[in-house]
Amino acid sequence: MHILGLVLILLLVAAIFGPQLWVRHVLQRHGADRPDFPGTGGELAEHLIAEHGLDGVKVETTEKGDHYDPQTRTVCLSRETHAGKSLTAVAVAAHEVGHALQHAREEKGLKLRQSLVGVAAATDTVASAFFIAAPVLTVIVRSPLALLAMAGIGIALLAVRVLVHLVTLPVEFDASFGKALPILRAGNYLQESDLSDARGVLRAAALTYVAAALTSLLDLARWIRLLRW
Repeated sequence: MHILGLVLILLLVAAIFGPQLWVRHVLQRHGADRPDFPGTGGELAEHLIAEHGLDGVKVETTEKGDHYDPQTRTVCLSRETHAGKSLTAVAVAAHEVGHALQHAREEKGLKLRQSLVGVAAATDTVASAFFIAAPVLTVIVRSPLALLAMAGIGIALLAVRVLVHLVTLPVEFDASFGKALPILRAGNYLQESDLSDARGVLRAAALTYVAAALTSLLDLARWIRLLRW
């Protein structure tokens, strides 16, 4: 039984952290600058924004990871992506511009994600308050049922974050394979020999949210375990 339990724990750890390690490996594998690339990821993003008439969309560097901010209409690129001439930099920049295209076209998936992100931020805050208040309330009312009820509500609120990540997946895959890859192919921004590797990078860019969803599930499992104790 002890061996079986250990195997299950190892499988769980692999399922949760495996995707994160794979994503990191793929992005780093193609992260070396290419002297044959004419421009950086930031320059490509600027070019694609102009090419597709995305008026008002700007490109900035960020320390918070590559993403698109629909509130400020900004393609936010890490310093490595913005200044890099690697396959990873080019593909990731195109992916984030893909989100800008989704926003400009008012696509429903991105709209739904943004509305849920706001809800998740609120529920995360409320959940934290529940977990802080639960022990205090238990002492006041002297009832373990109060603790269970408060913790249960907090866990339900945290589950909203997992839902947001699940809704995000099709939006991310569309930015990679419905937008970025066709743009890179049609514009001859990459050689045909590089497109296969670009698919891998774009897949990794989309699956960053799978890793985030699994991490959220792990946090949820921790609280459920504490509740059972």
